[in-house]
Amino acid sequence: MSKTQIVSGGITDGTIATADIADDAVTAAKASGLGITEADQWRLTTNASGNHTPLSSNLSRVDKFGTGMTESSGIFTFPSTGYWWIRFQARFIGDGDYSRYLEGNIQITTDNSSYSDASRCSCSATDFGSGNIEVSTSADYLFDVTNTTTHKVRFSVNLQNPVFWYAHGSSSYNLTSMTFIRYGDT
Repeated sequence: MSKTQIVSGGITDGTIATADIADDAVTAAKASGLGITEADQWRLTTNASGNHTPLSSNLSRVDKFGTGMTESSGIFTFPSTGYWWIRFQARFIGDGDYSRYLEGNIQITTDNSSYSDASRCSCSATDFGSGNIEVSTSADYLFDVTNTTTHKVRFSVNLQNPVFWYAHGSSSYNLTSMTFIRYGDT
């Protein structure tokens, strides 16, 4: 274990007192009350056909640190106020001979009622008959959550041709996923 030398006392009498402290104790003292206190990740567990606002079916928590988000019918509620980083990774799979525009959105509300797009991600894909193709895109948003009752988030997917394209899901690994990290106090 390495040590950091801490200098204390004064030099009025010509002496300086020192003490050795383990580096991990200094690191723990610096981190006390600071840093990430919440992290949570969710995923779409099966493919979702059609357009979804909000994306609400077949969502499952991957893992969490802290209390974690609460989800009901695709609406996510924050466990505490603070600055939250939200990331939406949208992955799409297509099985037709079509060019398509695909979109994922992070939508927020500050009145627990009206939602607006906070961040939008989009991509286009062309399949010329060679079989399934997959594309992905992501959106990020830093949300100042000042009230956990009124400040909420949901996600949507819009597919130009929902007959041949799906939001791609898996119960084994992240394809379409949502990540929430609390960075600090509001």
